[in-house]
Amino acid sequence: MMAKTDILLVEPNELYADAMIAVLTAAGYAVRHARTGRSALLEAKAPITLVSSTLPDMGMREWVSCYQRQGQKSATIAIVDQAEGILAADTMKSGATDYLVRPFESKQLLNLLSRVEALEKPMANFVAESWRSKQVLQLAHRAACTNASVLITGESGTGKEVLARYVHEQSPRCEGPFVAVNCAAIPESMLEAVLFGHVKGAFTGATSSQSGKFEEANGGTILLDEIGEMSPGVQAKLLRVLQEREVERVGSHKAIQLDIRVIAATNKDLREEVQKGTFREDLYYRLDVLPLHWPPLRERKEDILPISRFFIEKYQDKSQCHLSQDAQMALSQYNWPGNIRELENVIQRALVMRHGDYITAQDLMLPIEFQRPVMEITPHENFGHVEAKKQAEFRFILDKLRQFGGNRTKTANALGVSTRALRYKLAAMREQGIDLQSVLGSAA
Repeated sequence: MMAKTDILLVEPNELYADAMIAVLTAAGYAVRHARTGRSALLEAKAPITLVSSTLPDMGMREWVSCYQRQGQKSATIAIVDQAEGILAADTMKSGATDYLVRPFESKQLLNLLSRVEALEKPMANFVAESWRSKQVLQLAHRAACTNASVLITGESGTGKEVLARYVHEQSPRCEGPFVAVNCAAIPESMLEAVLFGHVKGAFTGATSSQSGKFEEANGGTILLDEIGEMSPGVQAKLLRVLQEREVERVGSHKAIQLDIRVIAATNKDLREEVQKGTFREDLYYRLDVLPLHWPPLRERKEDILPISRFFIEKYQDKSQCHLSQDAQMALSQYNWPGNIRELENVIQRALVMRHGDYITAQDLMLPIEFQRPVMEITPHENFGHVEAKKQAEFRFILDKLRQFGGNRTKTANALGVSTRALRYKLAAMREQGIDLQSVLGSAA
């Protein structure tokens, strides 16, 4: 049997390790075993890592944080005991993709690995490189396997509709329709008829019967975007639809049965709206069965450059265009108050403004001037006598080298330069007295 995926198992207990290795090997996985946290950090990275809470030399949360700082992009699954729920939650906050609770059955382990592998595969029109994004997708994948209602929260422009489509496409309903309704874009007087449909003569202008969005989505998924803008009257009728799983067109008393998955999305805090009395509490609990929070772009900075490249590929003409080093620095440092929607607009504009095959920071036309954040400088970096602009450039190069474990080719690709140009930069850094060997270790 051909191996599916390389797995790094970090487990000090030999009995547990032998049992897991047997299950994983039989399922076609290639497994490397590390017995301590520190030895595992020295191992070559694997696409998936399983790490135990019983490490003898360091805490599991500390280990996951160290693994993240090494620039590892592999999915990490924490293995905890039943009484370690808080540790599992803290480890997820540190960057773990998911967790398993001991004792678990072989089927649970293999099912979780299948979900994680699905997340690691390239997805059309979806970019998720940061651990925060992958955590959300992992939860979304779980939600997709059920028929329960989903409530997606997040700031405007974060891509809530894209996440809703992902839930639909990963669900058994993927062959059915996906219907998105922006509740804020439809006049309050028309929203009821748009959602539930109407019969001829139900109101002035209703010259013929019309099906509603719920009927159109039958057998599939309906997304109610900006649901926090829905009026109390429509909220009450929506609650009945969710409870009875049937809808009546405006002006009719005939019930139409529904087989539908409801996803709601909002940039408001619905708990707060419930406290204010502007959103029904019973409707909130009907919708908030499986909550998903899509973090703002500033909290998942590892996604910024991959998403930028996705938009470049989407909007560029026949010529090949790349991001220059200063453009990458500017994109990474900007706070993105408009989130992905703003990033898309900036890239479209930059493609128009550029000269040549590279987008520069000037082409981005971002609204403020950026300075590199203050970074800890080691004695070996010796930047004191280097001009500020060069300091920022050298630090950025060192960041990328650390991220890719000293790999010159990957670093050059990330910087948008040739490997030859990178060699010249490194030579210039050495001439300035920067000890790359000490800064980067043996990788230099």
